[in-house]
Amino acid sequence: MKTRVLSGLIMLPLLVILYLGGYVLFGACLLIGIMGVWEFYNGFRKMGVHPNFLLACLAAVTLYIINLTTDKYEWYMLWFFGAVLLSLLYLFNIEHRKLEDAMATITGIFYVVFFSFHVTLVDQTGPYSLLVWLIVITAFGTDIMAYFSGYLLGKHKLCPKISPKKTIEGSVGGILGSVILSGLFGYFFMPDILIHCLVIGLLGGIVSQFGDLTASIFKRKMGIKDYGNLIPGHGGILDRFDSVLFTGPMVYYYIVLVIGYMP
Repeated sequence: MKTRVLSGLIMLPLLVILYLGGYVLFGACLLIGIMGVWEFYNGFRKMGVHPNFLLACLAAVTLYIINLTTDKYEWYMLWFFGAVLLSLLYLFNIEHRKLEDAMATITGIFYVVFFSFHVTLVDQTGPYSLLVWLIVITAFGTDIMAYFSGYLLGKHKLCPKISPKKTIEGSVGGILGSVILSGLFGYFFMPDILIHCLVIGLLGGIVSQFGDLTASIFKRKMGIKDYGNLIPGHGGILDRFDSVLFTGPMVYYYIVLVIGYMP
């Protein structure tokens, strides 16, 4: 318990970055994407798989440069093509590379770099940029409420083969917590779209747990407990932001497809 409280205090500077937004958040997302993909690839290396970290860095920097310099979606499509193409060309050193090396490279670029990039996209949605807070509220709020709900009420295992400590009661408590916290945020800061905030809270409570469980599956297959040891009690960057990787895209596409924001 003390470790989790300490970790929460360590995460406070990230709230300052979120508050500042703009170029500060832009740079932080790029840094987190690069650090996260490094940790992700380290897990594969423990399995004898060798993804190309330099290629992932190139993909990350290029993606953010595109965001800075143009709003034409064709450049993003070119980025997709280039990331996949270069990852496959990595196999041309056929005597020293396995298929898994290229597949792990591609997975890291999209799962870590591209998914986390959506936090920046939400911050750039004009009148809805404040909803970037719901990415964190749904991810961290669900995690915290699920932990305490499971601790106090948990009896039935949720996914024992993936994450033995998670319970159905904790999962439900996490979703309810996400809805309540998102509703409070909407009531005080964005009352005109309060209903949307509640819906995002519901979806985020579900999606964030998928993100957490997905990260757990990767770690089990890799044979590791944590992706890193940067944050006490929470492992590395990716251990803390695994849920954000799923809630970020969810919030962005909700804004675009449901609320109707045109980027």
